[in-house]
Amino acid sequence: MPRGEQHVTIENKRSERSGRDLSSLRGLAGGGVHLPGDEEYDRARTTWALAVDLRPAAVAFPDSAEEVSAVVRAAAAAGLRVAPLGSGHNAHPLGDLADSVLMRLSGMAGIKIDAEARRARVEAGALWSPVVEAAAAHGLAALHGSSPDTGVVGYSLGGGISWYARSLGLAVNSVTAVELVTADGSPLRVDAEHEPELFWAVRGGGGANFGVVTAIEFTLYPIETAYAGMLVWDLRDAHRVLSRWARWATDAPDAVTTSYRHLGYPPIPEIPEPFRGRQLVIIDGAVLADDAEAERLLAPLRELGPEMDTFGRVPAASLMRLHMDPEQPTPGGGRSSLLDELPPAAVDRLVEVSGVDSGSSLFMKAELRQLGGALGRSRPGAGAVTRLDGRFQLITGGMMVGELARQTVADCERVVDAMAPYSRGRQYLNFQEEAVDPSTGYDPSIWEALLRIRKAVDPAGLFQANHEIPRG
Repeated sequence: MPRGEQHVTIENKRSERSGRDLSSLRGLAGGGVHLPGDEEYDRARTTWALAVDLRPAAVAFPDSAEEVSAVVRAAAAAGLRVAPLGSGHNAHPLGDLADSVLMRLSGMAGIKIDAEARRARVEAGALWSPVVEAAAAHGLAALHGSSPDTGVVGYSLGGGISWYARSLGLAVNSVTAVELVTADGSPLRVDAEHEPELFWAVRGGGGANFGVVTAIEFTLYPIETAYAGMLVWDLRDAHRVLSRWARWATDAPDAVTTSYRHLGYPPIPEIPEPFRGRQLVIIDGAVLADDAEAERLLAPLRELGPEMDTFGRVPAASLMRLHMDPEQPTPGGGRSSLLDELPPAAVDRLVEVSGVDSGSSLFMKAELRQLGGALGRSRPGAGAVTRLDGRFQLITGGMMVGELARQTVADCERVVDAMAPYSRGRQYLNFQEEAVDPSTGYDPSIWEALLRIRKAVDPAGLFQANHEIPRG
């Protein structure tokens, strides 16, 4: 097991916040290092999550694993930590970076598709959209998320809920190898035969807790089309639609993966006419079955008379835009939790706090992602997160701008608190946009193993993750 060698000096140097000489960082990463006061510093520290105000000691943009290694060594020598970041969708919990180098990996975006082996190798800064398109050119599909511009590595190593998830499981369980730079600056490739314990830990423990991930490899699937789309109702219909969907989702076969949402759209030209200025219920998702079977499965929802029904046979690559997630940086944020069953009382409560009369300021008043199926079953040889301990993932969110941020947080917490009686307090950390106890994302025995492995590979605590595993 690789071990960092800087633990004697890092702790002492870390407290020397004033008068630190960071000039040794400037020539690294091809000159792509920005310090406070530099003209490009503010741009460099801005992530996809615009509401997050990160102020690191330095920002580095390496373009290769070799440059990552050089920055890691220089940061350790300067008494700094290293916080790796891809797109920055979930940068919210990172916290204080005054003693850290923010490692921006957007320049490392290489993609290689091995169609014969049905495998992709993707560098640390790659986003899902080009990966999905590259795989689709070979009739293959990846277990991508609902946003085209989410970073592949962070999404995958934290879990990854795709539109095929109830059939094929979490995306992390399809990861076959991880390349990373360890605390002493050494490059390392881990898989089932090489450093299997570390390979287990990074698959679900998050790569940034154990090093700077520079690339991952994962399995692709022979999926060219899916029966997918959305059903839309006015938010006034929420109670009858949610009552039906909650029962239907619990009993649906693994071929079905859907999401249920209460959404409020602003009256602005950028919003398509059918949604502009309206409050809606939307069920979207995909069915991995032939048309006749998919129509049979969806019939109970269609009986409710949606005003819009776009379900049909579509190219698999189109699913990455099915959810209509924003494709540009946004000043948003939210809260989430894992839920168990949704009895009638839970349906009543969710409609009360996120329905048409709730007074909510939120754009995404509430979303429930359908779990279960393969998401609820452990897989042999999988990593630290092999399944999700819940039947539904609750998500709620809104804009975090100025005074509106306070109202957004209050409204988000109102929804999550209202549904707390239907949760066991477990978390899916990929959707946690606030600092929480990271142990709530794992079974106790898995958490203890992650603590031990983190201490072994990074004894000085060089690496800083958004949901950080303590080093002992």
